[in-house]
Amino acid sequence: EVRLVESGGDLVQAGGSLRLSCTASGFTFDDHAIGWFRHGPGKDDEGTLCISFSDGSANYAAHVNGRFTISRDNAKNTVYLQMNSLKPEDTATYYCVVVAEKDYDGEKYDYWGQGTQVTVTS
Repeated sequence: EVRLVESGGDLVQAGGSLRLSCTASGFTFDDHAIGWFRHGPGKDDEGTLCISFSDGSANYAAHVNGRFTISRDNAKNTVYLQMNSLKPEDTATYYCVVVAEKDYDGEKYDYWGQGTQVTVTS
């Protein structure tokens, strides 16, 4: 059974930082691209925020590039999302998403976590 468990969401003031974690089990971590997605109140689909590949490389959406950093620890089956300079518009539920690296197309994912809430106050 695949499990993705996110943690680290919190209430933070604008300009602050948070680090989210996603710990995975039930699949071969090294074979998969793992990233983050978010759903904010009243917002359209933003697409993938960032994605981490097994070789350590990563892609970012333009609107978080420079503020968000994704990293992964393959030994711990965990992916992290360091978020700095947070803005009220970053308020959302953040989801860990997974897809087999060979199938990655930037849009479709095989598994989603339950999400962790991030709220940024002005």
